[in-house]
Amino acid sequence: MQPEDLRAILHGYANHLPQPLALRGDTRRYTYAQLLAEVEQREALLRAEPEGVLALGLDNGPEALLWDLAALLSGRPCLILPPFFSPAQRAHCLEQCQVGLAVVDANFTNALEGAVFQADGTFWRRSGSGHAALPAGTAKVTYTSGTTGQPKGVCLGADALLRVAHELEAASRPTAPAHYLAVLPMAVLLENLGIYAALLAGACVTLLPQRQIGIQGASGVDWQKLLASVVLSGAQSLILVPQLLLGLVTALERGLLSAVQFRFVAVGGARVSQDLLTRAAKVGLPVFEGYGLSECASVVCLNRPGANRPGSVGRPLPHVRVRLADDGEVEVSGSALLGYLGEPPFTGDWWPTGDLGELDVDGYMHLKGRKKHQFITSFGRNVNPEWVEAELTQRGVIAQAFVHGEGLPRNLALLWPLDPQCDAQTLADAVAGANAELPDYARIRTWHRLETPFSAADGLLTTNGRLRREAILARYRGTLLELENEVKP
Repeated sequence: MQPEDLRAILHGYANHLPQPLALRGDTRRYTYAQLLAEVEQREALLRAEPEGVLALGLDNGPEALLWDLAALLSGRPCLILPPFFSPAQRAHCLEQCQVGLAVVDANFTNALEGAVFQADGTFWRRSGSGHAALPAGTAKVTYTSGTTGQPKGVCLGADALLRVAHELEAASRPTAPAHYLAVLPMAVLLENLGIYAALLAGACVTLLPQRQIGIQGASGVDWQKLLASVVLSGAQSLILVPQLLLGLVTALERGLLSAVQFRFVAVGGARVSQDLLTRAAKVGLPVFEGYGLSECASVVCLNRPGANRPGSVGRPLPHVRVRLADDGEVEVSGSALLGYLGEPPFTGDWWPTGDLGELDVDGYMHLKGRKKHQFITSFGRNVNPEWVEAELTQRGVIAQAFVHGEGLPRNLALLWPLDPQCDAQTLADAVAGANAELPDYARIRTWHRLETPFSAADGLLTTNGRLRREAILARYRGTLLELENEVKP
């Protein structure tokens, strides 16, 4: 699918669905005809500008989507600046992309002023910018914030982005969700494509500022605001990460809202525990777990109505092929990045994901964690800590968990509770509950309660909330050594 195909679909809805809403913000609403008119007006402005990457520094809302679609239809590469990036990371993105044209709101003006941009009506401009060495056909530059170093710019083509959006729409089509609420920032590629999928379906997208719906930074959540937004928007479809799914399931269990309104809730971004999926099923929440990565245009596998196997991440989408290397690493063909910004274009057939997995006899993918994070116990058992950490953190008691067991007879954990006032017995019961679902070699033998949570500010989390494992090992070396002494035979 190409941008002109998307334009034709939007024109079709504009002509045949003139009244139903396409987009709702906090104060503005657009029918499909109004949406298309606003997008094409911005598209004309972009076509009049010199070539180069357009940077968007906008909170979730109609303007962010209108400019994003205008860039896509005009053939201009677009970079959406992540709101959870540090000032240094944002500066890196702007410089590496050689951005000379930007549209931003007040939250991003300091970043542009520091990079010598000047406001000029609609746009912010920077003179003297060169041209980034983008792979041919780049439509979107999305940055991954890995565990170390500067974020890497992943360059993707419009065909790859829209093909995934099309497959997401096809997957949810049997349940026909008519109202979609964007919960994650648009800078998260999965959310960006989820919005495209809703538009391809002719649904109504609700796109509200992050703080208005209760999302604060990379990991803060005001649950009262978020749940109110879900109810008031009439959301029938959402994309969530596991921690947000946990909160929604807990609210349903407590009777704070009903599962009746939901038709398709996708979850991804990290491993989801079997216990959480079971709880979701018990309250009637239609959850469909998926798997993907930015380098493969976000989604590779997905469970869907009529083909849902809880505990797996689903079957590969129709446009991709998946295979396992000899060591169990998942490799993907049919949907890959054009290349990393500043590096040679990717010309291979198979992309090595760095993830370990298994395919069952029916073709469902079961993930086993990250290849590089795997450790080996003193009994020769391979354990991926993310698997164990997911079991620990998705039971409503433990907010953060770090698991370690390299060369040890038993595994150790550093824990931070959701409730700082939580007593030791409650934590112990939560660990015991997780252990009951794990094989003996993956269970936690002893653990330490942290005095403060891991954070990006202290260098122990990435900006999107992932553990910086080497930094945690270095910071808590003494604590872990004490725990090791407790488990040695």
